[in-house]
Parts: sequence; C-alpha cells; structure tokens
Amino acid sequence: MKIAVPLAAFAAVLVLAACSGGDEPDAAVAGNSAVADLAALGGPAAGASSEGITVTGSGTARAVPDVAEWSFGVRSDAGSADEALRSNSQAMERVLAALRSAGLRGADLRTEQVSVYPRTGADGLSVDGYSASNTVHAVVRDLDAAGDVVDAAVGAGANEVYGPTLSLADARGQYRDAVDSAYADARARAEAIAEEAGLGLGAPVAIVEGAGGGVMPYEAEAAAQDAALSVPVEPGVQEVTATLTVTFATS
Repeated sequence: MKIAVPLAAFAAVLVLAACSGGDEPDAAVAGNSAVADLAALGGPAAGASSEGITVTGSGTARAVPDVAEWSFGVRSDAGSADEALRSNSQAMERVLAALRSAGLRGADLRTEQVSVYPRTGADGLSVDGYSASNTVHAVVRDLDAAGDVVDAAVGAGANEVYGPTLSLADARGQYRDAVDSAYADARARAEAIAEEAGLGLGAPVAIVEGAGGGVMPYEAEAAAQDAALSVPVEPGVQEVTATLTVTFATS
C-alpha cells in the first residue's frame, strides 16, 4: 500500500526546518565541531599514540657435548626363523651384559627393534634361510668412556654400530644462557633505534620466543674396526640458539 504525503504538509516541514536553522547547529555541524575540538586537545582524532619499538634479538651459547648416544645391533643368519631368532637373542644378551659391565644402567639401555625375515635366492622367490636382527639404543653419559663402551659392545658380538649422536646433559641451562644473550641483543637494538628517533626507552611490554631456537646437534659416525682398539670420540662444540621478538615501551 502506498502512503501519500500532502504537498502542504511537506512544505510545512521545510519551513519549520528553515526557521529552526538559525538558532541551533544541525547534527552534521555539531559533529564536525566536536571532532575539531577533540583534535585541538590532542585526543584520539589527532592520531594513534605510539605502541613502542619492536625488535628481534638473537643469542647463542656454546658448550662441549657431554652425552653420546649409540645404536648397537646384532644380525644372525640361520636355516629357520626359530633358529635365527634364538641365536640372535643369545648374541644380544652377551652385548647387553657387556654394556652393563661398562656402566650403562636402566634408562640408558633401550631395545629399538627386533625383526626376523626370510632371505631369498637369486630368483627372488625361493627362501634360502632366515635373518634375525636386534638393535639396542645406548646412552653414554661419560664421553671419556664412550670408546670403551663401543669396544665392549663389538667385542661381545655387536656387528652393527651407528652413532654417535652427541648432545648436552644440561641443554635447558645452555638455552637459558642463549635467551639471556638474545634479550641483551634485542635491548641494544631497541636502544639504538630509540636514540636515533629521540625517544626514551622503557620496560618491555611484550616478548615472543622466536621459532628455530634450541640445540643444534652435532652428529658423527664411527665404527669399531678392531675390538682391541679404543674408538676415538671427539665431541666438538654445540651451539644452542635462541630468538626473541621484544616490544619496548617508549616515552
């Protein structure tokens, strides 16, 4: 349904608006005046206040690894799966006994894998026998004894040796040192920027730990060629890194 507005009524509204315009500002004028007054007082309409200086700092702590991890394996071949597994288990028992005699205990020894699989002939179809494999993970917490541990394992029958993977016993402590260095770097960067901009630097208001921090492991491989020889293990140096993104307040 359409609603018709009489022209006389519409004209009356226009007259009333014209008569009242001389006494009070309309809404648009009043709004513009408020914005102007706020801008004159330095309020939000004049521009957003500074949120501070955000910088990214990085730090590194270096330390000599003091833990070595190895994998010692035994592979045995036999005519049947049962015989191969039995022979392999006996050989691994001797390796474990040697590792325990070398000082490894409890959580320092962990079985990684046990497997039995057929050996096929040249045609790829006929079965010539079976192989059994058993691998134990060993953690050596005294690097001075690492060579002797390898010698003991190989002397006891380990014919597969992988490692070492070198790490830090106190990786968290080294990381804290790297974080301290990263924060100092961030603070120095922020101070340089603040000085250039003529600003005073305040306390940090936000800190975000960056990706990529942590221990960068050094890995090497060694194999015992003769159980009578001591396997040399050089630990080298590990770098523990940290990255921080810090926002400092300014004045």
